[in-house]
Amino acid sequence: MTTPTAQGSAQAAPLRTTERLDALVADIRDAVGRGLPPDLTAYLVGERLAPHLSAPDLLTPEQCAGDPERYRQHLLHAESDGSFSVVALVWLPGQRTSIHDHVSWCVTGVHEGEEHERRYRLVPATGPDTTAELVATEDVVNPTGAVCGFAPPGDIHRVWNAGAGRAISLHVYGADISRLGSSVRRVYDLPADR
Repeated sequence: MTTPTAQGSAQAAPLRTTERLDALVADIRDAVGRGLPPDLTAYLVGERLAPHLSAPDLLTPEQCAGDPERYRQHLLHAESDGSFSVVALVWLPGQRTSIHDHVSWCVTGVHEGEEHERRYRLVPATGPDTTAELVATEDVVNPTGAVCGFAPPGDIHRVWNAGAGRAISLHVYGADISRLGSSVRRVYDLPADR
C-alpha cells in the first residue's frame, strides 16, 4: 500500500456554480446536517443526488472538460465547516484510477456515459513469508443515472471509463476535498487476483 498520489487532484480555480448545483448543495446540506451515521447519511445523500443526474443545467461547460493525460477532478463545492464536498470527475475513454480506498463516506452518481468499477477486499498476510492480497469481489457497470454509496472500511475499488465517449460522475464526500486535494486514503499496489 502507498499513500495517495496527485492523480486527479482538485483544481484551485474559483468555484463556479449553477442554480441546479446550488439546489443540489442545499439538498445535500440538509441530509448531512441530520447527523446520522455514515451509511445512513450516504443513503440520504444518494436520494438527493439522483434527481439532478443528467440534467443539462447542472454543470458548466468548464466543469465537463476532461484532460487527455488522466481523469480530471473539478471541485464543485466544499462546505465551509468541512462536512462534505462535491466534485465532478471527468473520464475520457480508457482513463482509470489506481486501486484505492477513501478518507470518508462517498456517494457517486453517473451524470453522463457509464462508469466501470471493480470492488476488492483485502486478505491479510497469513504468515511471515506471505503478503496481503487483494481479491476482486464484484464488477459493476454504472450507467447514466446510477447512484451508489459506501463508507470505510470495505471501500476498496478501481474505477474506469471503458466506453468510446466521455463519462462524468458526481462524487459527494464526507470530507473537505478543497483542503485534502483528494478523497483517496490509500493506493494499493498489492497483488490482485484480477
